[in-house]
Amino acid sequence: MDWQAVIDRYYPADSKVRDILLRHSRSVAGLAADISRRKGLGIPDGDIEAAAMLHDIGIIATDAPGIDCHGDKPYLAHGILGADMMRAMGVDEKFARIAERHTGAGLTHEEIAAAGLPLPLDRSYMPETTLEKLICYADCFFSKSGDMTEKPLGRVRTSMAGFGPGVASRFEELHHLFS
Repeated sequence: MDWQAVIDRYYPADSKVRDILLRHSRSVAGLAADISRRKGLGIPDGDIEAAAMLHDIGIIATDAPGIDCHGDKPYLAHGILGADMMRAMGVDEKFARIAERHTGAGLTHEEIAAAGLPLPLDRSYMPETTLEKLICYADCFFSKSGDMTEKPLGRVRTSMAGFGPGVASRFEELHHLFS
């Protein structure tokens, strides 16, 4: 999987947003690879790297000026936007699904509808495969703003609780699986 070609297509060289994406994604990749090795998950390193490097590819199309994204879509939609971008390039569907399902600790259709979130209900936003869950979990520990260092577990738990009890509970399930 040539994840670099996907990034090169959508992110201008030497741009701030590209640097933010790469720094964040490399951090996610490192944590995910460490967890996979420690837990003996048997996921190929190349799949972990590609999944981590591409999970946030859709941020470029969102309106998030704090991370130098000047698109017109809501930030929450970056997962579906990224999945669609990858599908348009013929990227393996497993990587598109990771982009689509990595937000928070997954989102149910009920949570999306109840909160009026700007996501279509014709897709699944719940990580299912081990790789999907791994990237979802590792992503929770890194922001794309500030110093971009790994967040402590307590801060991640507080953040997940802010999205509601379902997300918080699913994060704890992921933590139990990967810690």
